[in-house]
Amino acid sequence: MQNKTFITAFMMISLLIISQISPAQLTKETEAQKILRMKWWTDARFGMFIHWGLYAMPARHEWVKNRERMTNEQYQKYFEMFDPDLYNPKEWAKMAREAGMKYVVLTAKHHEGFCLFDSKFTDYKSTNTPVKKDLIKEFVEAYRAEGLKVGFYYSLIDWHHPDYTIDSRHPQRQESDDEYAKLNKGKDMNKYREYMKNQVRELLTNYGEISIIWFDFSFPGKNGKGRNDWDSENLLKLARSLQPGIIVDDRLDLRDVEGGWDFTTPEQYKVAKWPEVNGKRVPWETCQTFSGSWGYYRDETTWKSPAQLLELLIESVSKGGNLLLNVGPTARGTFDHRAQERLEAMGEWMKVNSRSVYGCTEAPAGFTAPANTLLTYNPTTNRLYIHLLAYPLGRLTLTNMADKIKYVQFLHDASEISMSAPREGEKNDLSLSLPVLKPPVEIPVLEVFLK
Repeated sequence: MQNKTFITAFMMISLLIISQISPAQLTKETEAQKILRMKWWTDARFGMFIHWGLYAMPARHEWVKNRERMTNEQYQKYFEMFDPDLYNPKEWAKMAREAGMKYVVLTAKHHEGFCLFDSKFTDYKSTNTPVKKDLIKEFVEAYRAEGLKVGFYYSLIDWHHPDYTIDSRHPQRQESDDEYAKLNKGKDMNKYREYMKNQVRELLTNYGEISIIWFDFSFPGKNGKGRNDWDSENLLKLARSLQPGIIVDDRLDLRDVEGGWDFTTPEQYKVAKWPEVNGKRVPWETCQTFSGSWGYYRDETTWKSPAQLLELLIESVSKGGNLLLNVGPTARGTFDHRAQERLEAMGEWMKVNSRSVYGCTEAPAGFTAPANTLLTYNPTTNRLYIHLLAYPLGRLTLTNMADKIKYVQFLHDASEISMSAPREGEKNDLSLSLPVLKPPVEIPVLEVFLK
């Protein structure tokens, strides 16, 4: 009798353990397996970020609710009036493809808590506004039809949910612990954590293959929130179990957990060099805006020029990274004309110069970039690309490269560039003879065929 009881107990414990690991447990993978899983992403190099929500209506920054310390009641008018009648994701997707972008990440829910999809777990969603439809469904269909991979941004922060506790980043943030305790009385983060898991399950179940999930963001410390507040490890396990090939950013506060993230996300700045963690280079993507705001900001004037945006893209690739460039659509569902103009300009350049971006990375050791240039390199084709940020006057010298190069041409039209090899006894430098007039492209590119 005791033996049978022991065996029964052992089997029950074993079943419990098995139920807690697979399939939700993080999949162990080798470095080679991770590189293969992420290869499409590292080859793509250029993606579109889209920040769209109720904040497009006040049109003065996506953090307007926070900046102006609005209550839910004050913000409610935007929910009641939201009606993007000109929304046509086919047009958005076409613009992204023509700009040379290979993937897209859309804010399914931003910090304001409003959902662009028909979630069963909230009434605060697009289907309950005057537009009366799930805005994500036709979005994913449109972008896939244009050949782009689709990803979702999901805010861990939620300034609308009744059980999300007031913290230092909340519109109703306070000055003292007593005030925080008073406002948070009765709120239950366990319920909010379950809410997040339910919504992530919806997003990664109801819309086909999702290639990226972009969580945002953690701020641990006093009156902040981090991995324990989000139950980050289980949230990540859930995402990976539902979409095994998914790529995940690093904002769940799991930077020190093996398999806790796939790529790091420098925001709104240029990295000095390829980012490293514990002395090891890691996949990375810089997210950048056209101007100073992620959401539609009607009166913003600090817009980057096409040349600046192209330089952002090229410099990211030259250091082994990606560029995720943001558009903030208007409340009627259109792209700002300034965004459209810049996307078109980038697209014109990419039509003839994309070989220097797709599949490219940092140049090998031993190749020195001349002044006012950026180098990228395609290891598959063994070609080096020299991006002329400032057009040289007649000649360009490539230091210590003469014995490495067999042919050079302009990339945009495949016209040959004459080379002058060093004479016997001279340095191993190569002199390129360039046309006096700059070619009619924003940033000319030299395609160098290596030996």
